Amino acid sequence: MMRVFAGLGLPSAIASTLSKIEGGLPGARWISPDNYHITLTFIGEVPESKAVELNESLSKIVLPGFDIQIEGLGTFGHAKPHTLWAGVSVTPDLTRLQAKTTQAARDLGLDIEKRKFLPHVTLARLHDAPLDRLNAFISGNNPFHAGSFRLLTFTLFESTLTKDGANYSRLMDYPLI
Repeated sequence: MMRVFAGLGLPSAIASTLSKIEGGLPGARWISPDNYHITLTFIGEVPESKAVELNESLSKIVLPGFDIQIEGLGTFGHAKPHTLWAGVSVTPDLTRLQAKTTQAARDLGLDIEKRKFLPHVTLARLHDAPLDRLNAFISGNNPFHAGSFRLLTFTLFESTLTKDGANYSRLMDYPLI
C-alpha cells in the first residue's frame, strides 16, 4: 500500500521565504522546507496497482500553467489550533486543477473526502501553543507575502509517516501546457 496525494511543489525561493518566519513560537514543530507543498487532492492509502492507474489518469489532465500567490498566515483547529499555515490565493485556474485531480481519483473508484478545498502550505504543527503567543506571532507576521510563482507542473506525491511526522517524495510530475 502507498499513501498518496496530488499536489504542488514549491520553488526553492518561495520555500526559503516561508522558512524565514520559523521560530519564536512555543509548542510549534516546524515543517522542513523540503516538505513544503500545497495539497490538491489527498487520496490516502492505495495499492500500488491503483497508484499506477492514478498516474495514468493524472497524466491525461491538460491545463495551461498559471500563477500561484502565497500570502497570509492562519491556523486550523478553531478552539485549539493544531496547524499553522501560509495561505494560497484561490483562483479559477487553481480550483479547476484541484477539481480535475479529484475527479481523476474518483473515476478510479477511490473514495476522496468531500472537505472544502482550502489551499495552504503547512508551516508548523502546534501542540499546546499558547493562544496569546500564537495570535501575536500571526499578527506580527501579517500581512505576510511569500511571493508568487508560475505553476508549470503538478505532482503525485507519496507520504511516508514517521515518528517525527510525514515525509513527502515526488512519484511523478505532470506538465501543464
